[in-house]
Amino acid sequence: MQAVILAGGKGTRLRPLTIHTPKPIVPVVNRPFLLYQIDLLNQPQIKNLILCLSYQPRKIEELLSDGSRFGIRISYLVEASPLGTAGAFKNAEEMIEGTTVVFNGDILTDVDLNRVIDQHRSTGAVATIVVTPVDNPIGYGVVEMADDGRVTRFVEKPRREEVHSHMVNAGIYVLEPSVLEHIPEGRPFSFEYDFFPSLWEKGEAFYAYRHDGYWIDIGTPEGYLKGNLDVLNGKLKSHIPQRPSRGEKFDPQARLDDRSFIDPSCIIKAQARIVNSVIGPNCFVEEKAEIRDSVIWSATRIGAEARVSRCVIGRGCHVGRLSVLDGAVLGDKSVVTDYSRVRARA
Repeated sequence: MQAVILAGGKGTRLRPLTIHTPKPIVPVVNRPFLLYQIDLLNQPQIKNLILCLSYQPRKIEELLSDGSRFGIRISYLVEASPLGTAGAFKNAEEMIEGTTVVFNGDILTDVDLNRVIDQHRSTGAVATIVVTPVDNPIGYGVVEMADDGRVTRFVEKPRREEVHSHMVNAGIYVLEPSVLEHIPEGRPFSFEYDFFPSLWEKGEAFYAYRHDGYWIDIGTPEGYLKGNLDVLNGKLKSHIPQRPSRGEKFDPQARLDDRSFIDPSCIIKAQARIVNSVIGPNCFVEEKAEIRDSVIWSATRIGAEARVSRCVIGRGCHVGRLSVLDGAVLGDKSVVTDYSRVRARA
């Protein structure tokens, strides 16, 4: 078997964090996001991965190389222009050799792929879609299915009156190569709007696998922050982070809780307080600064007595002394001057 990860989007929902960093490699607990998806592929020992890229592909290739460090062989396909989710899969047709696992490039989950693949084979499906229950399915692809798992209806981003199920598309599929016949070549084509609705309309063997475990879309600042904090707190069962040792430049009077993940290269000054947060490499947290429930990327400086809560702060930023940030999202190299107040809109 092989896998395809659809990682060609510009990450517009996650801006400004993705202006200089493509979404597939934004850090989640100081680890490139794509590595969490590669971890899942190791469950059924999938050794061949095709990455479909478009936006800033070189940065991804430079980081992952041929994949040998991660126990997988990676091939790259770069789209000259965006082809949509199904169009990107079609673009990889010459490299598709059999049953293929397909991931959207913004899904953080602990789904058991072995079980998904087993069900796919036992039903004789040409396509299996992983679904997961959500409280509010508006804004997702809503999936209705029969008792045996066969998909009976698929509606992408339905109107409220069209919602008859709380099961939504989890962005993970198992596909047989025969489905490529349903996807036109060389033009944009979507799994969500075009391909899946056509499968059930044509009566193809299209099944759903229900996943009740952890799942989140990290493609928005809110989802990205929640995903980081969920990993910190052990909600992602497939990856429990090993906290690094205390850095040599952490002042003994700094107050650091056991949940936070702080790179040991950081400088943490006296009476700084860090609670339930991720701090990237080479950051400088000054005296009496407080960071709570936040993600701070590398080489950022948090000024003395600043208060940072529920924030995501990009690389190389400067937060001035006695500033208060609540719910802020700062792109790389942002500067917040001393005594500033930055709060998310309600």
